Amino acid sequence: MDTTFYFDTWKRFVKEGVLDSARLNKRILESWYRCKTEKVNPYLNKAHYVLTHEELGAKKEEHALLIELATPFLKKMDQPIKESGMMALLVDPDGYVLSLSGNERTLTNAKKINFVEGVRWTETEVGTNAIGTALQTKEPVIIHGPEHYSVASHQWSCSATPIVKEDGRLLGVIDVSCPVESSHPFMIGMVTSISYAIEKEITSRSYKQEVALIQQALILAETHKNHLFIVCNHNNLILSASKPIRERFPQVIGMNLHELLHNKYKIDLEMPSLLKEDYSRNGRCFFLSEIVKEQNRLFFPHSENTFLFKGETGVSRVFQNTLQKIKIVAPSDTSVFITGETGTGKELIARAIHDNSLRENGPFISLNCGAIPKDLMESELFGYAEGAFTGARRQGYKGKFEQANKGTLFLDEIGEIPQTMQVALLRVLQERKVTPIGSMKEVPLDVRVITATHRDLSELVRNGEFREDLYYRLHVFPIEAPALRDRKEDIPHLVSYICQKNDWSIGHSESVIDKLIEYDWPGNIRELTNILERLHIMLPEWHGSIQALYKEILPTKQLPSGPKDEIKSTENQLKPREKIQRDLMLDALKKTKGNVTAAAKLLDIPRSTFYKRLQRFSL
Repeated sequence: MDTTFYFDTWKRFVKEGVLDSARLNKRILESWYRCKTEKVNPYLNKAHYVLTHEELGAKKEEHALLIELATPFLKKMDQPIKESGMMALLVDPDGYVLSLSGNERTLTNAKKINFVEGVRWTETEVGTNAIGTALQTKEPVIIHGPEHYSVASHQWSCSATPIVKEDGRLLGVIDVSCPVESSHPFMIGMVTSISYAIEKEITSRSYKQEVALIQQALILAETHKNHLFIVCNHNNLILSASKPIRERFPQVIGMNLHELLHNKYKIDLEMPSLLKEDYSRNGRCFFLSEIVKEQNRLFFPHSENTFLFKGETGVSRVFQNTLQKIKIVAPSDTSVFITGETGTGKELIARAIHDNSLRENGPFISLNCGAIPKDLMESELFGYAEGAFTGARRQGYKGKFEQANKGTLFLDEIGEIPQTMQVALLRVLQERKVTPIGSMKEVPLDVRVITATHRDLSELVRNGEFREDLYYRLHVFPIEAPALRDRKEDIPHLVSYICQKNDWSIGHSESVIDKLIEYDWPGNIRELTNILERLHIMLPEWHGSIQALYKEILPTKQLPSGPKDEIKSTENQLKPREKIQRDLMLDALKKTKGNVTAAAKLLDIPRSTFYKRLQRFSL
């Protein structure tokens, strides 16, 4: 590989933002654009975010099963890895290095850039790299020399493969890294074989556990013939159910626990299901009872099948009106246009329309138009033929329209689509045919299109930024996702649902719920979920009073909600040094998911100083 060529390509992209898409692998191209968007420092010379000894211990405990499964396979490869001047890493789904072993000299060199156990090696932290990019794409990745986005890794060659469960859930990443001069093509084969072996072992264990669960359910069925009960695995998928439930819901096996609970059931008793071999928990048994819900909590279509909404419906009139609109439009093939602020659950609404339509058994494909670089938008939507351009996949690529055939395509943030693409999109919607890049063959489409945006699309049309004919093609049946501040009576129900769904314990009391209701929630349900997750994480390690914890975690100051020009005027009043401080604080808060204490620690400043600057910078 010509590293000089790639270094020149990297320099031009970093300095000028110019990149010839034909000169880079598509996955690296996409990653560089993501890094640019996330404002990753290309001149970063080492990673900064490393877990403490205690935090790393907690991470290892959390992922004990992954470590247990991976360790035997890593040990088998330990000697060849050491002799080849390489090192092997096991990484969790959040990008934290759980274990690291290999050649001593290579490990010493890795320490110079903080490539150690406990470091977070994601794209957001250190730019394009095999681990972070594999986490993003869920595909095997090779990143060599200056293909890395930050200079810290320019002297390294890395190969990584994700470890994925059968249900698509990402368990972690296996990576082999070495200095550029020690690189060898067999690295990618090595990590892929280890990943495949781990996945096979996971599948085998999962199968044995589910068989044991079903056997235990048969015993329960004999002893509790007339009771309502279900048996679920770790993912809350129903593996077995009592006869009364199966008769009412023939498709109950494979359904999610929360879907069933929305159909007039509540949990009376929960029992862990234990394996006889080691008494470890392999699932749960729930004894249920029927409840009579308020008439306006759930809607039922004209058929006997219940209305499906994979979230908490709440009791507010404004959201019940939204559900009613979903119920009305779902059976048709009408194009739906969803508006609402960020974090209000627009994709959840789109999913509900799909799940209650005649296309429910077809694919539901989602694409965030704002997250795709303009250069890649056409290939993502329409696909490409084999050999269409340098770096194209050997068999070509089916675009999102083809992937969604016989189903639903959800285009989120449609207001961000470039004008050059608006013409092509309009043509596809009118003709119901798509022609992949580099192909002469038209592919007929049978797709329902749902779009969403947090922007005022009609204003974009008036300003000439969005085509009027495309607007009317999409804006057939509008549905508004209400802001959380307009449905505050739903907050207690949302808190209960989110915590139950994620198995979080936050010890919430009425006083805390009252505080949550008082807040205006500019980030809506997404912000509420973040707050609940922070409470769940901090609660076990908190040594002060519960009230003090809530005072630190719960929002006490609203985010700026006025016009953009007011925010800009605040920024303009800041001195250059203060602007730098403000940007560093925002970056730290983003990395720590809003945890002020952790953010202050990351910047190495007192927490009191951090709070004072929050007020001064109107954050």
